[in-house]
Amino acid sequence: MITIFRDAVKRYGQNLVLDHVNFDIKKGEIIGLLGSNGAGKTTTIKALMGLVPIDSGEIKLFDEEFSVNKNSIKRRIGMVPQEIVVFNDLTARENLNFFGQLYGIKGMELKTRVDEVLNFIGLKEYEKVMPKKFSGGMKRRLNIGCALVHKPELLIMDEPTVGIDPQSRNHILEAVRKLGNVGTTIIYTTHYMDEVQNLCSRVLIMDTGHIIANGSVADLTKRLNFEEKTHIVFKKSSSELIQNLRNVSGIRDVLSTDNKVTLLSQTGASNLEDIIKTSQNYGIISIQSETPTLEDVFLTLTGKTLRDEEE
Repeated sequence: MITIFRDAVKRYGQNLVLDHVNFDIKKGEIIGLLGSNGAGKTTTIKALMGLVPIDSGEIKLFDEEFSVNKNSIKRRIGMVPQEIVVFNDLTARENLNFFGQLYGIKGMELKTRVDEVLNFIGLKEYEKVMPKKFSGGMKRRLNIGCALVHKPELLIMDEPTVGIDPQSRNHILEAVRKLGNVGTTIIYTTHYMDEVQNLCSRVLIMDTGHIIANGSVADLTKRLNFEEKTHIVFKKSSSELIQNLRNVSGIRDVLSTDNKVTLLSQTGASNLEDIIKTSQNYGIISIQSETPTLEDVFLTLTGKTLRDEEE
């Protein structure tokens, strides 16, 4: 295991922020850590970084017990903060050199690593340019690069795509996939649910200091037994059609307005082929399937929307 939390408790005065938090993270996983304002997500990250001590319980990283004084463990972690922390009066290469030196990298090893990172984040041709001349997306990419120079085994990414253009966002998401493919363990926080749904092998949802859900998106939607929806527009409709659709395996309900029909099926019914066969003589104009999303899971479990706010 890369990370183990066992009964982690953290209080700020009378405020219980982490209430016996338990989870494990395996090597190479990309974990989506989600939580709305006050859920405990930020404190969890700070505890992982060794920035705040927990009051009781245990945190283990790389099979070692972790505390705020374990610098040997901290060197194996990379952090991409939501705030951009590059130096505007140093070039892109000089920024990467600086952060590499903080981790004790020097000489040819440093030059090699900086070259690799510049290529990886797509800024090699801008290596002599100062970040104050960069777009927001380019600054975000350099921000990520500064966390990668020392080849961290565990990378924590806190809202890495906030406020950037679609091209830079896609570049960052592809970089996360590549890092995961080479075995980097990643903890990824964001308020963009589609990023977690498309990137992460597993999701941890926090609320009021607890981990209230832990699993893949598919596992969580199946566990909560959401209904799947199929929307069909017909050239013509009839009571006979509606009754036939009600008899399709897995159908829970059929809602009809004029020539528009919405079918509610139990999760995992896999009945689209049967629906089409039953409907084909009535002239299907359009058909659209709607499956549960991570947003549905989060809203159902917490009763809240995921907000871009800090604790």
